[in-house]
Amino acid sequence: MSEKDWQILITLHEEGTITKAARKMYMSQPALTYRIQQLEERFNCKIILRSNKGTLFTTSGEYLVQYAKKMQKELIKVQNTLENLNNNIQGILQIGVSDIFALYKLPSLLEGFVAKYPNVSIKLTTAWSTEILRLIQNEDIHIAISRGEHQWQGDKILLDQETICIASRHPIQLDELPNMNLITYKTDSQILTMFNDWWKDNYSMPPHSFMQVDGMMTCKGLVKKGLGYGFFPKICIEESDQLYTTDLTKNGIPLIRDTWLLYRKELKELNVFHAFIEYVKDYYKQ
Repeated sequence: MSEKDWQILITLHEEGTITKAARKMYMSQPALTYRIQQLEERFNCKIILRSNKGTLFTTSGEYLVQYAKKMQKELIKVQNTLENLNNNIQGILQIGVSDIFALYKLPSLLEGFVAKYPNVSIKLTTAWSTEILRLIQNEDIHIAISRGEHQWQGDKILLDQETICIASRHPIQLDELPNMNLITYKTDSQILTMFNDWWKDNYSMPPHSFMQVDGMMTCKGLVKKGLGYGFFPKICIEESDQLYTTDLTKNGIPLIRDTWLLYRKELKELNVFHAFIEYVKDYYKQ
């Protein structure tokens, strides 16, 4: 199996259909199908099955996907180790970042790093913090920027903290909140728990849940139009939003959301990882 075969298997497994995988790989569907057929002939097994819902991987196919992922990881390790032997700061960084951090903070952070180290290639994954933690625990990424508190046994650096707030287009009167429209969105379970616990501490009735949407940006857009209020990490409220905010507190102390840099200690021995970790530390000292 070649490096391209690994990527074809992984991409098809992620995308679920030949059409989507071919588009993502910049291949024609017949060409991708042919490569799969070649692999099936080589290993004398069926790798995929077609169905109305997309592509299903057989047990043999699932095994080959896991093999492909393992070999990709090993290849990246070899490349980075060889670059380290030459004392070069170049190689591949696989970084996982929480969605909100990626939206509001990551572009400025990476802009300076890429300018300073143009020979470093970055493979970026964005997801909820719980998923980012799973990826780094499984060694699917090298470094994570995650939000909230998680069980992580490796090294970590506290990068930032911000409050959790309620936001509305109109001035907020906390005693009127139970009668106002609450707009919620699918989010990390930790921040949802923080809001629910705060609510129970302050009100004897449930909030008036007016609408639930898929994402935080949609929720904020509806709040900006005056359709209700929402709860947000302060990181995502900008001056241009023109929203009134009230920080959530417990016994007079603001509820805080932490942002962490997570990594394995041994990775700092490699130049490319050491450079990124030190750059991020310096960036947050400014």
